[in-house]
Order: sequence, then C-alpha cells, then structure tokens
Amino acid sequence: MRYHRGNMQRSAWNKRLLASTRGKILTFLRTEERTVNELAAELKLTDNAVRAHLLALERDGLVQQRGVRRGIRKPHLSYGLSSEAEYIFPKAYGMFCNRFVAAISKRLRPQTLRSAMRDVGAAVAANHIEQVQGRNFRDRINCAIQLINDDLGGAARYDEKRRLIHSRDGCPLAALTANHPEACLILESMLTKLIGTRARKCCEYGETPRCCFELLRK
Repeated sequence: MRYHRGNMQRSAWNKRLLASTRGKILTFLRTEERTVNELAAELKLTDNAVRAHLLALERDGLVQQRGVRRGIRKPHLSYGLSSEAEYIFPKAYGMFCNRFVAAISKRLRPQTLRSAMRDVGAAVAANHIEQVQGRNFRDRINCAIQLINDDLGGAARYDEKRRLIHSRDGCPLAALTANHPEACLILESMLTKLIGTRARKCCEYGETPRCCFELLRK
C-alpha cells in the first residue's frame, strides 16, 4: 500500500514521538487522566521533569488540564489528551477504506461506483461551501488547497499558468487510489463544487502517485 510522502513523514515523526518520554506520557493519558505525581511514579521521574514535559505538550496542543483532585496537602491538577492528540496514534483508516471500496466495487457497476465517488466529494464540499461563498476565483482555489493540505494531509499547490492544482509528489488518498484510481473523483468533485469551475483529474499513478486536477475554462 502506498502513502503520500507527507503522511509518511508525519507517521515517522509520530513514531519517534511515541517512543520518547513525552510519547509515553501521551500513551498513559490516553487511557485515563493523570496527575503529575501519578505520571512521575509511572515514569520514575521527578515531578519537575514531568511538569516540563507537560508544559511542552500543552504548548503543542496535545495535552490539556482536565480537573482538580483532592490531595493530602493541596489539590492536584489532572491532565488529559486534547482532541488533536488522537491524530498522533496509529490508525487503520487507510486499510479499512481500501477494503471497503474493494468490497463495494464488486457489487456496483463501474458507472455507479464512479457516481458514488463524486457524491462523496460533493458532500465534503458542502461542509465547507460557506467558506468560499462570495469569494473570487483565486480565493476559492486557495480555500480548496488549504482543505486538501490541512484536512487531508496533502501537499497541493496551484499552477496559474497551466490552471493546475497539483502536487509534486504524493496523493492524500493514496491508500485508495493505488488500487482504486476512481477514488480521485472524490477530489475532482470536491474541487468542482468549491471552486465553481469544473475540475478534471489528470493524476499520475504507479510507484510515485501524483495528484493533478486541471481547472477547465467555462
């Protein structure tokens, strides 16, 4: 299974983080909220060392204070994971999506499957359409690229001369497109709806998949 290089880099960074002391703190906090004292006992560190790690994790938006527990001398703050921290842990979304599409592709005609892919893209665009309403053409493009890069883990850019939204390397849907190139229709439909101009996929497949969508002139 092939993945976008940016996703691979993030995955490698996540693995390094989870193998570190801060990663161990995140793993402990994933199961339940902990106080500094509890984390220090688990990690065999001083309270001050744990506080320093928690402060860094708070700055990164991965940990947050959740409450206060009664102590013998004074109350103790408890800490838990933020919603952003869940993205650090390994997920099997790509594998399950690939298996799911493989299963339904055996039950649907190719034309119906492609139509379903376009419907998915239109549904994603509908959730973000308010962000582009009243915007000019270039602003709409920028909003669409931001959605691909920030929410889907892509690395897209716009070539104004050739009217192409493309990436030099990789595809945010590589887990699907490696075996189901029709999945590119999801992005094609999403871009068409958000930008207000028909997008036509001209993606590259193989060992190094690359996203590419041409914005057609009306």
